[in-house]
Amino acid sequence: MPTDACQFFYECTGCGTKLKPKTGDCCVFCSYGSVPCRPIQAQRAGEPSAAGCCS
Repeated sequence: MPTDACQFFYECTGCGTKLKPKTGDCCVFCSYGSVPCRPIQAQRAGEPSAAGCCS
C-alpha cells in the first residue's frame, strides 16, 4: 500500500473486474483492504501533518 497516496480504482489482473470504493470510503484500500489506507490511519491517529485521504 502506498504511504502517501490512495488508489480510487483497481482492476483485478486475474478476472478483469474493476473495483471502486464503496459508498462512504475514499479508496479501494479502505473498502476492500484489511486496514484503511495510510492517510486515513494517520488522520485517525491525530498526526499533525495528516491530510484526508487522496488529498
